[in-house]
Amino acid sequence: MYLHEREYWWKFTYESDKVMTELGKVRAKQGLMLGRMSSLGFDFQEDALLSTLSQELVSSSEIEGETLDRQQVRSSIARRLGIETVGMVGTSRYVDGVVEMLLDATQRYAEPLTNERLYGWHNVLFPSGMSGLYKIEVARYRSGEMQVVSGAMGKEKVHYEAPKPERVPQEMERFIGWVNTEVEMDEVVKAAIAHLWFVTIHPFDDGNGRIARALTDMMLARSERTSKRFYSMSAEIKLMRSEYYEVLERTQRGDGDITEWLLWFFRCFDAALDSTEESLSAVLAKARYWEHFAKEEVNERQRKLINLQFDGFFGKLTSGKWAKIGKCSSDTALNDIKDLLNKGMLIKNGEGGRSTNYSLPEI
Repeated sequence: MYLHEREYWWKFTYESDKVMTELGKVRAKQGLMLGRMSSLGFDFQEDALLSTLSQELVSSSEIEGETLDRQQVRSSIARRLGIETVGMVGTSRYVDGVVEMLLDATQRYAEPLTNERLYGWHNVLFPSGMSGLYKIEVARYRSGEMQVVSGAMGKEKVHYEAPKPERVPQEMERFIGWVNTEVEMDEVVKAAIAHLWFVTIHPFDDGNGRIARALTDMMLARSERTSKRFYSMSAEIKLMRSEYYEVLERTQRGDGDITEWLLWFFRCFDAALDSTEESLSAVLAKARYWEHFAKEEVNERQRKLINLQFDGFFGKLTSGKWAKIGKCSSDTALNDIKDLLNKGMLIKNGEGGRSTNYSLPEI
């Protein structure tokens, strides 16, 4: 028997003591991370937002075996949020569409969830009406049976069978109503339950996983009361993918006790918060650098070139590259570099002559 075949199946239960203990730990870490990131300047927060949202969207697509161009994703997000950044590239209609889905979920997190909103998300995932070689129902709930299957043809294993299609509209009405209603429940617990509840209904022909992860981002944004995202749940789900499917399958075949699912979700969330330091290392290093040299005066060209170095847009820094990227003469480039050397904002590396190059000091 599947979970959804039980009467009042959506009235989940869990072991409160276990759940509250782990929830307290992850909530404390979440608060520390938000406090640290909010102490950064506005420009650095924008950099962090761009990096995190790009990682979230790329990772969510990779879970489904789809590869998005990270630079296109980053450029599309920057344009839509009005963030000025270097290295902007052209973007495809599809990338712009999936970016719109994620931004709708995270930037408009406080707005009610509706059928039409979910249809819009589904539409941008499948603008051609096709999933691979197959035509699917787009921007509407499925009218056919749905199974989650793995294995080669003739040796398929059925992991899950979703509710019958005639049940889907009523199930989604109940789910959406719960999402939009304030309940006496911690918002992170609600995010975990929303993810499980949605994928259990499996309302669409395809794309349920990506939409479930967008919903998770929306619910976690509600838990923080901010549209600024500084960690990626999808990146961690991707790393823990086999565990994710195993826990999900056991829960969907269970008796309605979702303790194991909640504890797994908290562990994944905890890992996502831990990864903030690594995933935003360039942003945090840049913030430390400019805080350290806050009293030093630099021109706009110097600031731009230093930030480009942090962002990894070119390799070893030479006076020739400085002149080319900064669009200035060789003499001006050398003067810029000498000024930064005197202030300790650049250091000269060992090679001499034509091989002379410079790097940023460690702060």
